Amino acid sequence: MLARQPRWAEALLALRNILVTPFGLKTSGASPTAPREMIGIFPIVSEQPDRLVAGFNDRHLDFRLVVDIATSGATQNVTATTLVLTHNWLGRTYLATIMPFHRLIVRTLLRQVAV
Repeated sequence: MLARQPRWAEALLALRNILVTPFGLKTSGASPTAPREMIGIFPIVSEQPDRLVAGFNDRHLDFRLVVDIATSGATQNVTATTLVLTHNWLGRTYLATIMPFHRLIVRTLLRQVAV
């Protein structure tokens, strides 16, 4: 789900990286203290057979993406939950700006899993 993003989402991420660089924000999730294992652009925080937690902390906000898989018989339900803790006005402004795009991208990624 996270490793295969649509090209338009990758283009939005590239634009985001250009726009946030002057503010000193992370551009890929990578940092000297980040876990070495990554999925897509996100460092893996923890991984279990039915749950993946990815994300990172930055000076403007802390971000986690939790992907859960619940199995019921032959059916699997995949849920994505985003958790964000903002630290300052920059984090609140950033979150308000990217939230519509974030929702669209997550819905698109979940639809890819359903196919």
